[in-house]
This record gives sequence, C-alpha cells and structure tokens, in this order.
Amino acid sequence: MKTYQNQFTIFRIFIDLVLIGAVFFVSAFIVHGREPAFHNAQNIYILIVVGVVWYMSARSVGLYDEFRSRDFSIEFVVLIKSLTIHLIGFVFVLFLLKEIVLTREFVLVYASMSLFVLGGEKFVQRYIIEQVRLRGKNLRNVLIVGAGYAGRKFRNSIKKNPHFGYTFIGYLDEKPRPILNGEYLGRIDDIEKVLAKKHVDDVIIALPPSSNNSIERVIHICENYPVHVRIIPDYVRFLSPKFRMSMFDNFPVISVKSYTLEELHWRFMKRVFDIVFSSALFLLLFWWLFPFIALGIKLSSKGPVFFKQERWGKNNERIVCYKFRTMVASSTDVDENGKYRQATKDDPRITRIGRFLRETNLDELPQFINVLRGEMSVVGPRPHPTPLNLESKNIIQYYMRRHLVKPGLTGWAQVNGFRGETKDSRMMQKRIEYDIWYIDNWSFLLDLQIIIFTALRMFKGDPMAY
Repeated sequence: MKTYQNQFTIFRIFIDLVLIGAVFFVSAFIVHGREPAFHNAQNIYILIVVGVVWYMSARSVGLYDEFRSRDFSIEFVVLIKSLTIHLIGFVFVLFLLKEIVLTREFVLVYASMSLFVLGGEKFVQRYIIEQVRLRGKNLRNVLIVGAGYAGRKFRNSIKKNPHFGYTFIGYLDEKPRPILNGEYLGRIDDIEKVLAKKHVDDVIIALPPSSNNSIERVIHICENYPVHVRIIPDYVRFLSPKFRMSMFDNFPVISVKSYTLEELHWRFMKRVFDIVFSSALFLLLFWWLFPFIALGIKLSSKGPVFFKQERWGKNNERIVCYKFRTMVASSTDVDENGKYRQATKDDPRITRIGRFLRETNLDELPQFINVLRGEMSVVGPRPHPTPLNLESKNIIQYYMRRHLVKPGLTGWAQVNGFRGETKDSRMMQKRIEYDIWYIDNWSFLLDLQIIIFTALRMFKGDPMAY
C-alpha cells in the first residue's frame, strides 16, 4: 500500500510543480502585458526557485500527507497555509538574492490564480477518483489475519474512509469473537481456503510477535497466490501520529515520535530566518534602542546593564543567556535553601525601570545576541535557569523533551498565557505541554504566527509579565 501511496504522492507533487510554474509565468504576462517581465536568462533560475520554495512550503504543512484520510475542506485549508508560506518565502528569497522586485499587483494575481488553479485541480482529482471507485474500479480487496487491537483499528479505518479504495473481506483469527459482527471467516489455518475461494489483493497480518510461527505459515501460503502481504507491527499502539520509519543497513527502524525540525533543510530554513530577522532588528532598531535602555538602567540603579544567567539549551547544553538587568544588583535568584526564586508580582527585587522593561518584554531583547550566536532561535520553548531545570526535570512529565530543539525568545506557551511565574507544578506541566505541542507541530507559518502574537502582546500588555 505504501508503494501506491508513494507513487501517487510523486504524481501529485509533479502536477503541482507544473501548475505553480505555469501560473507564475501567466501571472507575469497578465500584469506586465506582452513586454517580457523577466530576461530570458532568468526564466529557468526563477522557475527553480518557485519550485523549490513551493515544495518546501507544501511539505512544511503536510499538503502531501494523508491524502486519502482527509476530506477536501481540510486539504483546501492546508493549501491556503502552504500558499501563504510559499509567497512569503518566495518574496523573501528573491529579496535576499536581489534578483527581482515583485510588484504588489503581481503578488496579488499570482496568489489568487494559484489558489484557484491548485484548489480546482485538487477538487477535480478527488472527484475523478471517487467516481472511478463508485463504479467498483481501482478497489483492492483486503483480508486481515488477526482480530486484535491492530487488526480492528485497521478495519475501522477502511470502513470509515471508503475513498481509500479498499474493500474489507473479513478476519481470520484463532477463535471467533462476538465483536467481529459476522466478519469472522475462520481460523488462521483456513487462509488457503479463503484465498482459493475469494479474490484477495492484500493480506494484512496483524498478529502479536508471540505468533511468529503463524506469521511464517501465512507468508509461506500467500507466496503461492497473487497477493501482497503486509505486516502491521503489534506495537502500533505505542506509536504517535508523528512516527517515522527508516532503514539502517538492512534493518527497518521505527521512530516512535519524530518532528519536522529533525530534517536538515527545515533547520537550515529556520536558522536563515533567525539570522536575517535578528540582523534586521539590530540594523533598524537596536542600534539606538539598546543605548537608550542602557542609560535608563544606569540612572535608575547601580550595577551592570546586562544580566547574564546560565540556562539550558538544545540537548541540555549550558548557555549564557543575556537580558537587560531588571533587578537590583545585590539580588540573588536562589533562596537560603538553594531553591530557585522566580520573579513574582510586586517583587521587591525589581527596579522601577526594570518593571517597565519586564512588562513590555524589552528586557529579553539582548537574547537576540544568543540567536545570532546560534544558541537560541527567535521562536522555541523558553530556556529555564539551571536550578529550575534541576527542580522540574524529575517531577514534570515530558520536561526534558523540550530540549530537543533550540530554546526561543518567545514560544507557543508564552503567547497562550503561560509565561512568567509558575506557582505550582500544574502550571509548569501545562507550559511544558504547550512546548511539546510546538515541537511536534512545528511549521514556518506557526513561527510567524507566534512572532505576530508576541508583538501584539507587547503593545497590548501581558498580565503575566512582571
């Protein structure tokens, strides 16, 4: 089944690349008339950029994932997300390379035509496939060997999604079960009789590892018939929706959980954005804002302008995190028992200018230095001080998973109200759940959303900022 899915995915990608390239040049012709919008030498180069950026944006939102298991409305929403990232990325790449300046008219026409053409293509594609299968064509008959958890889940998936194109024949199992609702065809040893009597395209083996002898016998019998044999591992119940399978030498290896930022090209894209975004802020804003803030800190209290603190970054590596000093220089971040002291509302350690900086999040701006150094990212789970990490890692579930990626200046937990003081373990647990969700569901569009939400909170004010 995976083979058919891979072939169809390649076909869908190819069609989209052809259409997106055609739309680009048609849009250029519409906006610029008969005069050539681009020099001929640039056409192939631009087409490559268009295709690469489209592929990366589509992959980032899962446009080509799970085609058969979602309806058109869901796919259309994913298409809109993909186009949004594509436009931002494409304009950004051309701006970075200083090759072409796209007019607003062109971007509007290109976006509108892309949505219309690609949306129509996907609707027609689904309609044709559904019509073919309604006529009983392009269907595959499936026999499931094993009526346990994995076998029943697989059967339910087929029944709930007829557009998958599979027809369920029945179960073979060691004993009949009332919950099978008449779909029990016999014992596992009866497989040869069933294959001889019924037309079967795929045999799905969903037996536990303890049934190795039965699995071997089923495979041996199926080799004498024109059927495909697939095995669903019994440990499928432990896999997350984000699992990944790969090959190590001749061994299939399954990752129980995987995340997008494991892939090199997405890490590279995120890193490039971090550098460009941070550099732009330093050139446009920080060169005059930092001295202004530093002067206010110096006039309000004695001590250094910057506050440096050891925190944990990716893979638990210790990093020195920079902030503008917001507390009196003599304050400490641990109490007499060695427990970490989080900042609290009306904390007496906070200076007057420090309170303003914390309420507006301006105290975090020096961490863009950490971003440029590659220790942090603009968006990611907030880094915690070493004492807080040591306190939390053994009592908060999944706490250490947040260190799979680089920490960020802002994150999904922060824009959802979980920033600042965590008064008890339940609040910390909730924050970590948001961090884990971000890691599991990362996309470039999600990072942009978080940055926008953070900026809005800075202007509106955050009740948890103190």
